[in-house]
Amino acid sequence: MFNISGVEFVILLLLALLIFGPDQLPKAAQQVGRVLRQLRTMANSASNDIKEGLGPEFKDFDVQDLNPKRFVQKHFWEEEEQERKPAARLNGKRPPFDDEAT
Repeated sequence: MFNISGVEFVILLLLALLIFGPDQLPKAAQQVGRVLRQLRTMANSASNDIKEGLGPEFKDFDVQDLNPKRFVQKHFWEEEEQERKPAARLNGKRPPFDDEAT
């Protein structure tokens, strides 16, 4: 998720040490860990609630598909890969496509 180098990590650690001090740093790290764990639990719970609410016809629904980057990959790039396969053709012919339509 985050791409930080070793130097950046050391700088962040030194800043945290200066801001919180050596005696408060472990407590702050513990609180941050607890908050992140609660957020992950809440996100998983919300995802499960959405899947249950949508019903069985959306059993393959993935919340990650709502991410715009993943949405574009799924709906544009995967379609191109499927067009290259013979199964995407109709009676051996390629479906009609109009470049000027969009």
